[in-house]
Amino acid sequence: MQNSFTVVGFLPSRRFPGFCFLATLALCLAPTRLPAQQTKNPAPTACAPTNLTSLIVREGHSVRVSSVEEPSFHTETSTATPTANSSSMSTTSMGEQSAAYKTLENDARHGSLAAQVNLAVASLAGWGISPNAGTALYWLHAAAANHYAPALFDLGILYSRGCGVRQDFSEAFHFFHAAAISGDLPAAVNLGYLYDQGLGVSQNRSEAARWYRQAAERGEPTAQYNLADLYLRGSGVALDESVAFSWFQKASLQGHSGARIMMGSMLAAGRGTKKDLQAAYFWISAASLQGDPRGDATLRLLERELAPEQLEEAIKQARSLSHYNPQSPVSALLQ
Repeated sequence: MQNSFTVVGFLPSRRFPGFCFLATLALCLAPTRLPAQQTKNPAPTACAPTNLTSLIVREGHSVRVSSVEEPSFHTETSTATPTANSSSMSTTSMGEQSAAYKTLENDARHGSLAAQVNLAVASLAGWGISPNAGTALYWLHAAAANHYAPALFDLGILYSRGCGVRQDFSEAFHFFHAAAISGDLPAAVNLGYLYDQGLGVSQNRSEAARWYRQAAERGEPTAQYNLADLYLRGSGVALDESVAFSWFQKASLQGHSGARIMMGSMLAAGRGTKKDLQAAYFWISAASLQGDPRGDATLRLLERELAPEQLEEAIKQARSLSHYNPQSPVSALLQ
């Protein structure tokens, strides 16, 4: 599937599950919101997120969307020709940005679907032109009329955020569904989330699990985390802690900090897997080193149960892992 440079959004995670640990570990992780990524609100002059430029990388002479997080993004190449990367779009002069915009506009008018989507994003971000959501919507609808999945996905983002249009989750659902059935991975995750939370559609956790699974089996860590949480709670699927642990593990290996905390928590409690306090400390420490402090209280409790040499080894391994946090291959939706 060909891609373009896509509107950034948030891949939503479900609520952070809680565990009450028995025996020597009196642990309780309170349920708190765990978004897949967190960014500041966009500047009021532009609908596009302020971090949009950091998600664009060079690949040959074409523009490509990088992944987010718990960043998670599409990684396929577009056919657009302007040169842009993670630094150039934020550092080039207005004249250079204006020239790039004109190139996109010319390609878009000649029918390039990728250029139409890229032109829409440039219009939202205000690259080479004043931010203009109306122009963005025009070009996205033009590409969507040709069933171009990235455009359908981006329209879902705009309607879910109320960017340039009135916020409408029903419309967002429509566009995400159209993109998802075309095989768009981020749209499948976001569609699952809308079913999960009952946004724009009747809540249906079984359908949420189905769409999460489609993305999870293709390697998307937030989908893996969300699916794991459904299995942990027995919501929309049969309760199965071993299956939950397996999906948390898959997301953990891709750098999902929330999944690492949950995996460590399950190891500490012996839920869905054999109890292993040293391994629990390792995984939660890895999340903490990523800047996620929600497992820190658990780490302090685990420190009382582990020998100094066990702590030293777990910390050493966690520090080693912190240098390897692969990015997700897909894009994202809601806060």
